[in-house]
Amino acid sequence: MTSEKCPVPAVRRTDEILRIMAAAQAPMRAADLARSSGLAKSSLYLLLDSLEQRRWIEKRPDGYIIGIGLFALGSAYLRHDGLLNTFSAAASEFVDQHNEVVQLAVLDGNEVVYLAREDARRPVRLVSDPGSRLPAHACALGKALLAQFTDEELVRRLPATLPQVTPRTIADRTALLHELSRVRRDGLARDIEEVAAGLVCFAAYAGETALGKKIAVSTSIPTARMDGEREKSIIQGISQVARQIAALSRH
Repeated sequence: MTSEKCPVPAVRRTDEILRIMAAAQAPMRAADLARSSGLAKSSLYLLLDSLEQRRWIEKRPDGYIIGIGLFALGSAYLRHDGLLNTFSAAASEFVDQHNEVVQLAVLDGNEVVYLAREDARRPVRLVSDPGSRLPAHACALGKALLAQFTDEELVRRLPATLPQVTPRTIADRTALLHELSRVRRDGLARDIEEVAAGLVCFAAYAGETALGKKIAVSTSIPTARMDGEREKSIIQGISQVARQIAALSRH
């Protein structure tokens, strides 16, 4: 059997606990972690104590949260590729000109993982905090990344029926393949309220980093702030951000 099918038990348990905590919307008590993970309380308390000593988790009066030590380790993912500086330099120009958010993401399986975000000077309701995930087929960033695969590869990796995030999410694989064909032709991906009602997103593929990660950038804008002229300007702007990142990532 492969190590993936039969992982080291301690690593598997640690990974499971950390994923449960990361997905939670609030601190988690040990009793809730025990129920969610199925671990015996004696084993769980030993694991929690070890993780707390390493600052991978932190204990608060109302439960456990992900700790600063784990955040620091995860941040190394971006430093190794020089992505943060590259992204910030290109995204800040877009924000200065358009006053809209810019997001950077990578594909992990069939999900998008948000790596960084350059915020605008006005609030926008987003689900793109660094480390958060979305189904790739539902969001513009994911479409920009999925479009880099052939239809044959996509048929192998995507189910025929896809989960819906909103009523406007594309839920049929064949329909998604048609959409991705357009993305390849136009060099731009979009979602119109497919992730959140009242929000439109535009994304462009930003190439591969020196370490071989495929990345994309996007901007998310409330539909109330969009019209034909602004849409054209936004599309040109986010495409320029992608080109700048792709050029800088090759050096």
